[in-house]
This record gives sequence, structure tokens and C-alpha cells, in this order.
Amino acid sequence: MFSKILQNYNAKSAKNDILAGMVTSVALVPEVVGFALIAGISPVIGLYTAFILGFIAATIGGKPGLISAAAGSIAVVVVSLVKNYGVEYLFWAVMLAGIIQILIGVFKLAKFIRLVPMPVVYGFVNGLAIVIATSQFEFFENNIWVYIFVTLTMAIMYFGPKYIKGVPAGLIAIVLITAITCFFHIHIKTVGDLADIKGNFPHFHIPMAPLNFETIKIILPYSVIIALVGLIETLLTMEVLEEMDGERGNGNKEAIAQGIGNTACGFFGATAGCAMIGQTIVNHTSGGRGRLSGITAAVMIILYVVFLSKLISIVPLAVLIGIMFMVSIATFEWASIDKIKRMPKEDAFVLIFTTIVTIFTDLAIAVISGVIISALVFAWKHAKVYAKTKMEGDKKIYEFEGPLFFGSARSFLESFDVKNDPNEVIMDFKNVRVMDSSGVEAIDKITKRYLEAGKKLTIRHLSNECKKLLDTAGPYCTYEEDDPKYKVAIDPEKIKEN
Repeated sequence: MFSKILQNYNAKSAKNDILAGMVTSVALVPEVVGFALIAGISPVIGLYTAFILGFIAATIGGKPGLISAAAGSIAVVVVSLVKNYGVEYLFWAVMLAGIIQILIGVFKLAKFIRLVPMPVVYGFVNGLAIVIATSQFEFFENNIWVYIFVTLTMAIMYFGPKYIKGVPAGLIAIVLITAITCFFHIHIKTVGDLADIKGNFPHFHIPMAPLNFETIKIILPYSVIIALVGLIETLLTMEVLEEMDGERGNGNKEAIAQGIGNTACGFFGATAGCAMIGQTIVNHTSGGRGRLSGITAAVMIILYVVFLSKLISIVPLAVLIGIMFMVSIATFEWASIDKIKRMPKEDAFVLIFTTIVTIFTDLAIAVISGVIISALVFAWKHAKVYAKTKMEGDKKIYEFEGPLFFGSARSFLESFDVKNDPNEVIMDFKNVRVMDSSGVEAIDKITKRYLEAGKKLTIRHLSNECKKLLDTAGPYCTYEEDDPKYKVAIDPEKIKEN
């Protein structure tokens, strides 16, 4: 496995990925610790997730460069489970969520999660960018050095890549500002002030909560939400990364990797996680392009816990705030501001709505709401079939255009004049696609009306799929197998011979 990963590397790309992974690992610590505290679990449990899930997803996932760890969107989901039933039930829930994710990947259902309209994606990204920025405010303190170091970090992150090649600007900022605070004995909040992250290697652990029907009934709703929220955030983060590096990932493969990682987390006393957009962008902007960057970040996390907790604890929070502010700026889809002016009003509304819901609720609600609104807008805009009529001898022909589905069935039925039409009527479906059973029902209903009026109704130009629908669900309607206008082509040479 690792020989396969390393065979695509040269010395430069390996160095870039390792350094990027180191920067990302430092940026992960305060985020993961904060999310663990929100969920009501030990920070070490959250860091175990960053190691186990991060390592597995980076090694076998569908998109190199994604960074996975314990995330805030999932912490919000599990907080009530931990509070009401305890952490042992959480471990069972995490395992079940992982199994659900594996099944989603195996049955190739990840593509449905990716069927998210671009206004929703823009809203999700912009909302998360704002959340990333505002979540840093809690780490500020009434100390002028915080503002100085945040500003200095952002300056290094902005100007560093222009003048210093080969070393991530984030790593320079972390080393430089940590050295300054230590050398001049500047008293400022550090990573160690958040929590004690010292611990041991994770070990195999069967949850102590009984595994029975009652337990499954308790954990199943949480597991389903964890699985779906985790995959939504992961696959949307993958889309953002695809836009940045221009290389497409494999959503189903990533779903399986996330599932295996989360299942392993449950067996090793860790919480659930998913891809994190902020840390993924830290990794990308620091030069991480391959699997080695995610592997390095995961390995560094467990080294901090077991061996280097004192070293990581002296890193000032101010430098991490500055890094995350720059990540927020890089994450925000600034082009969407200009696009809002040019896109349809409905899409602009969806974008703004998704952004606001992401900020004030959570990712899952924002994305699901945005998709539902987009679907309703689409149905409303296409809820009409246009008809024009002409005579062909004694026959009246209705020519339709547009999709025939539940939204347009009523306008389709209102197009006919059964009472005043001649004895023979033809419906031409050359420019129509019957989309669902409501469309079939509408055709069947109008056919029955003509039948009851003693008139003949025939259908032309049905696609094979539409014919199958009518054969299955439409007892009244008939259709012509061939277009009466089409003739069999005859070779001109044969005509001369005859």
C-alpha cells in the first residue's frame, strides 16, 4: 500500500507534502479540541479521531489532499447522545455510522449526495468561511500581543509565498511567533491553555454499553445523521478541492474510506469525523497535494498526544487564529458576489439562504433545505407543457413541448378541448418527455375522456421509455408504433433498375 503511494513521489513533492502535513496538524489541534469539548468528550478522544480517520481516509480515500478529523458538524449531532447515554453508546453509534457510509459507497450512492446545485455549494462554502472566521473570536483575549501576532501571521501567510519558496508560510509563522513568545517571555494564550492533550496510543476497545435491540434503537437515529452529515460535508469539501486543483476525486471510494475510518474509530475509543474544509485548505495552500500530506498530519497528531504534548502546548493561539482567518478568506467564494448579480433571482435567493442557514444552524439543514428549495423552484419553472394545434385532413393534431411530470400535468390536461374536437385526435410527443407516473396518469385520463366522448385519440413519437410506462400504468391509451410521415428509404439505383 505505502510503496504504491510513494512511487508517485520525488524528493520535492514528498518534502512539500510532509511540510504541509505538519502545518495542517498544528492547525488541527485547537479545532479538534474545541469540537471535543462541545461534544462533551475528552479532547484526547477527538485527537484519536484525527489520527485514525485522518490516516485511513488519507491512505485509501477517493481524493488525495483531503484532511479528515473530528468535525464541528458532527460534534453538534452527538452532544445529546453523550449527555443522555454516555460515551460508550457514542462508540457504538460511530461504528454503525461507519457501516452505513461503507454501504453508501459500495452501492455507489455517493453520486446522489453530489447532486447539489451550485448556488447551494456556493452558499455552503461562504457560510463555512464565515463560521471559520467567527469561531476564532472566542480565542481572543484582552492583550495587545494577540492582535499583533494575528496581524503578523496573516502578513506572513499573504506575502510569504511570494518571497519564500519551498517552506509553507504557515510553518514559518508557527515557528517564528512561537520562538518570539518564548524568547521574550510574552504571556499569551497557547494551545496548552485549551486542554491537556497528553495521552497514550489508542487501543482496541469493545464499548461497554450492551449491544442489543434497545441500544440499536437509541443509536440508530444518531448513526444515520452522523453518516449523512459526514458524507455531505466530505463530498462538498471534495468538490471545493477539485475546483482548486482541477483533479476529480472518487466520491464512492471516499465514502467507503470514511466508513472504514469511522468504524475503526468506534473500535478504538474515538468519536466520528469527516473531511474538514478549513484544514483541507490549510493543507492545499501549504503545498499539500498528495496522500502523504494527510498521512503526515494524522501521524503528527498522535505524536503530539503521546510524545510532543509539551512542545505543541507552547504554540500561541494567536498564530493559529491568523492562519484560520486566512483560510476563511481563501474559502469564501468571492466570485459568487459578482455572480449573484447575473444569476436568476431564484438561484441568488438559494445561495443567500444556504449561507445564512449554514451560519446559524448547521451544514446538514443548510444543504438539505437548499436542495429542496432548488428542486421546488425547478419544478415551478418547468410546471407547464406548451401546446399548439393544427389540422391534418379531418384529424386534429396537438403538438406539445416541455417535460410532462407531476408539476405540468394540470396545464397538459387544460390544453385539450374534448367537446369541440373532431372524431380523430392525435397527440404528438416529439418534443415531450414523460417523466413520471403523474405524466402517465394525465395521458391516461385525457385518453379516457376522448373514449367516453366516442372519439379516437392516438399518440405519436413516444420514446421507448415512455411506451413502457404507458404499457405498465396506462390502460386506456394507445399509440402508433411508427411515425406515419416517415417512409422507408429506397436506394435510387434500385429504382432505376426496376
